[in-house]
Amino acid sequence: MSWIDDDMSAIARVTMVLADAAQVADGKLFILGGGLAHLGPQSQPLSVALLIEVPWDRANIEHDWKLELLDEDGAPVMHDGLPVMVGGTFEAGRPAGQTPGTALGVPLAINFSALPVSSGHSYLWRLAINNTSEPDWQRRFSVRTS
Repeated sequence: MSWIDDDMSAIARVTMVLADAAQVADGKLFILGGGLAHLGPQSQPLSVALLIEVPWDRANIEHDWKLELLDEDGAPVMHDGLPVMVGGTFEAGRPAGQTPGTALGVPLAINFSALPVSSGHSYLWRLAINNTSEPDWQRRFSVRTS
């Protein structure tokens, strides 16, 4: 699904996958153990793999992104007094020879060695681009009790 800005044009479509591991190399997204929905109960690594598809007419425009971890009540998960959150900027460039009108992919892989989560609870990763989020820009997971 895409989200809309003030001039009613699509900004991006996002595919989000939780995985055991993910990385970006040569403009491609590599995912290991994709579709993760349950962790633990022992601490383990977790990756959030994102493929952001930017429309052709939105090339060469910088966008802010933020990925935050929320608990089952929708409150930010805290660690050392700070919310668990990562972010940055992205900009899709038009490759030479690319067919006009083609969506431009921006792959991102965010890896965590461990998360401050508790067994028996569920959590939600939520992505926002330019301070806007869509319902399908989030993925829920739970932590097993045994």
